[in-house]
Amino acid sequence: MAAACRSAEAARSRSLQPLRRLFPYIIRYRKMVAGAVASLVAAAAVTLTLPLAVGRMIDRGFGTADSGLVANYFAILGALVAVLAVASACRYYFVVTLGERVVADIRRDVFAHVTELSPSFFDTAQSGEIVSRLAADTTQVKSAVGATASVALRNIILVFGAVAMMVVTSPKLSALVIVAIPMILLPLVGFGRSVRRKSRAAQDMLADATAYASEQIASVRTLQAFTNEGLVTTHFSQAVEAAFKAARSSVFARSVLTFFAIFTIFSSVVAVLWFGSRGVLAGTISPGTLGQFLLYSVFAAGALGALSEVWGELSQAAGAAERLAEILAEKPAIEAPPNPTAMPTPAKGLVEFRDVSFSYSANPELPTLQRLSFSVERGETVAIVGSSGAGKSTLFSLLMRFYDPQSGSIMVDGVDIREVDPKELRSRLALVPQDVTIFAATARENIAFGRPEASGAEIEQAASTAVADEFIARLDKGIETQVGEHGVMLSGGQRQRIAIARAILRDAPIMLLDEATSALDAESEMLVQRAVERSMRGRTTIVIAHRLATVLKADRILVMHEGEIVEEGTHHSLVAEGGVYARVAKLQFDCGGTSFLSAAE
Repeated sequence: MAAACRSAEAARSRSLQPLRRLFPYIIRYRKMVAGAVASLVAAAAVTLTLPLAVGRMIDRGFGTADSGLVANYFAILGALVAVLAVASACRYYFVVTLGERVVADIRRDVFAHVTELSPSFFDTAQSGEIVSRLAADTTQVKSAVGATASVALRNIILVFGAVAMMVVTSPKLSALVIVAIPMILLPLVGFGRSVRRKSRAAQDMLADATAYASEQIASVRTLQAFTNEGLVTTHFSQAVEAAFKAARSSVFARSVLTFFAIFTIFSSVVAVLWFGSRGVLAGTISPGTLGQFLLYSVFAAGALGALSEVWGELSQAAGAAERLAEILAEKPAIEAPPNPTAMPTPAKGLVEFRDVSFSYSANPELPTLQRLSFSVERGETVAIVGSSGAGKSTLFSLLMRFYDPQSGSIMVDGVDIREVDPKELRSRLALVPQDVTIFAATARENIAFGRPEASGAEIEQAASTAVADEFIARLDKGIETQVGEHGVMLSGGQRQRIAIARAILRDAPIMLLDEATSALDAESEMLVQRAVERSMRGRTTIVIAHRLATVLKADRILVMHEGEIVEEGTHHSLVAEGGVYARVAKLQFDCGGTSFLSAAE
């Protein structure tokens, strides 16, 4: 995201340029745009016709004292007002509907794009800031595409139309107004750029505050457990205050802009009225012509005054569009090749790491894996043990192609995973992570996340296999019970069993278990272990474990240390070797549950 931000900095002097990115969304709805423009032009045309009727009524109706002619002119004015009302109502409907439609499309596209970005993007990006861009920034854009843009276009038409009619009405008086226009527009553009920069800063600070609030709300139990309510409230208050000061700076710039525009505009109107009144007294201009010209000058002045405020709102929307464009400009670090290789069918479940070396971008000089090589045969169960930081979970991230290794290759069913579509690869993998993700949905929907098209019977069977059916039956509404955000209504063991049921339902040929029974009590662990063993039949399974009791039945055990495999064999062969595994096994089984990590230390 940093590169996008740098390019955005270079582009900030171009004022409303980011709003051009909205055109592809707007042009999709040509009929709606056409209706909005037609209504807009009709309303502006009727508005510009009103002073003509007023001017002629004053000169011809009042000048001849013809009450019938005056009545006719008033009837014409009434008809024009009715047309203006209809056109304005249509304009409002079309532009507001268009704004809602465009923003819905933008939100959909931004969210869809975010879901396609690689995990490396989320290593540094804050989820709360992304949500802020989806919510607050798109609201700014909606305002611009909807009401603000139509008001701006309407006033632009009125300005040019009113000036043109002023020239036709009285070229001499028009010169005064035309001279004043550049004095208004130039500061308008200059202040607009300042408003945009300040609005962007305010939006960035608000996004930071939103991200912090989102993080703390998601961790409210930890927050309260450590009695840090005051600390986080103070931090959030400071962030909100910083956002307020940035917003106040933007508002002040807009206020100065509005003052200058209105003072300059209406000063020119007063000057026109003064010169025009002298012309009426001298008999060089009729009262109706002066009234007509005055109305046009008021229209032009009001339109320019409105543009000064609209320009500030458009500048804010430009800042929001720029922030949304930054997300859309992000490219996934992991993408499908132009011509992906099809994986063999039916799936075999073969996995092979060949001289794989990898380090995270945050610490490129600290290798996580070093020339790692091993293979897993079809239907084989391989356990990976080692201390924390040995690189065990990184193996899963690389196998699922969340990252690519710096060297070496990873093969699934004999195909290099960099040559296949990541989605096709991941469809052959079922993951049970150590940190389980439970969504704010029903128990059924959480299990069905593994395979959304699964039938109700298949979902219930997966729950039964994972030994989740017994606690689901005790929930208020059974499998249709809402389990709360992050599964707060469930215990740790229950969440783990939901995750196992989800993986079982996926019915993938390769199963990845990252300490899948870590959160279970002894009885549930035994039941789930038995269920997992049944679900592993005919599948390739890779198990990460800290507790060696969970890997006793593995076909092979790989012992990792500092990114390398230092021992390999079965439980009995490794114990017989008397190496690292044997020492840890003795401590765990003799001392009762000591973890591999603590034993290694």
